[in-house]
Amino acid sequence: MHAALSGLAFLARRFGQALLVMLAILVIAFAVRTSLGDPLRELMGQAVPESERAELRKELGLDAPWPVQFGRYLAGAAHGDLGTSFIYKKPTVEVVLAKFPASFELVLGAGLIVLLFCVPAGIYCAVRPERIGARLILGLSVLGISVPVFLTGIILITVFSVWLGLLPAFGRGETVALGFWTTGLLTLDGLEHLLLPALTLSSIMLPLFIRLVRSAMLEELRHDYVRTARAKGASHLRVWVVHALRNALLPIVAVGGLQAGTLIAYTLLTETVFQWPGMGFLFLEAVTRADIPLITTYLVLVGLLFVVVNTLVDLASLALDPRVSLEGAR
Repeated sequence: MHAALSGLAFLARRFGQALLVMLAILVIAFAVRTSLGDPLRELMGQAVPESERAELRKELGLDAPWPVQFGRYLAGAAHGDLGTSFIYKKPTVEVVLAKFPASFELVLGAGLIVLLFCVPAGIYCAVRPERIGARLILGLSVLGISVPVFLTGIILITVFSVWLGLLPAFGRGETVALGFWTTGLLTLDGLEHLLLPALTLSSIMLPLFIRLVRSAMLEELRHDYVRTARAKGASHLRVWVVHALRNALLPIVAVGGLQAGTLIAYTLLTETVFQWPGMGFLFLEAVTRADIPLITTYLVLVGLLFVVVNTLVDLASLALDPRVSLEGAR
């Protein structure tokens, strides 16, 4: 009973923290929105008489004191209204969410690549540290951390698109509409277009997670329960995967959630290199064309993604180790 109450208190505290973080993000977005320039200039141009400008300013509520404007902004945000795009003449939330599937699938593809390679490579480097293969993997991981993501993308395009002609260099390819969601994962052309951008994006996190899995496994392999499992005749694979890896997952999941936000941030560079029509590419277009409502909406929605991902990581950590809620209560 005490453990259940402690778990509920942990969840309530995490959700309360998430709401406070979102409020802080909205405050920052509102400050950016009011400091980047006069929205009337983008809506009406320079040659409009001052009388018409003043009338529109009053109609939009821009003549009100900033606390009133901020209150209206919060009320609109609560109803999903963060303004209208100057470029697209549509609600900014609608414009950004239309690009979300492309960015989500890019991050998903990169995450799957990281997961498929980092776990076996990290385990191998931990259990066979003296092998040439392990040293080669660790050496390449240092190189991977050192190379900027945009340079990785250019190298992959040069090799696989220009020299070999195996994979497309830009765009999202053929997509299929599933209601409001547009996906390229269900077509061969879409998967081919996804491969190079996903590899490029994964190059940021893959070296880090190989070293993280290796470090966590080395720590677990020193514990007494591993020696006990071996003494009972358990196979090496069972000891590594069932016993050691399962206990090493907690720090990996925690760091993975934090780094998911980094992947979202780096989609800016990856989408630019590959002309990938996602949220990052849209954000750069908004900055170039001074679409202030679109810029701030992107910031709010990316902040929301950070909050959601980190809250899910907290829940996953609680599921993996119920002691997390007890430690958080101290």
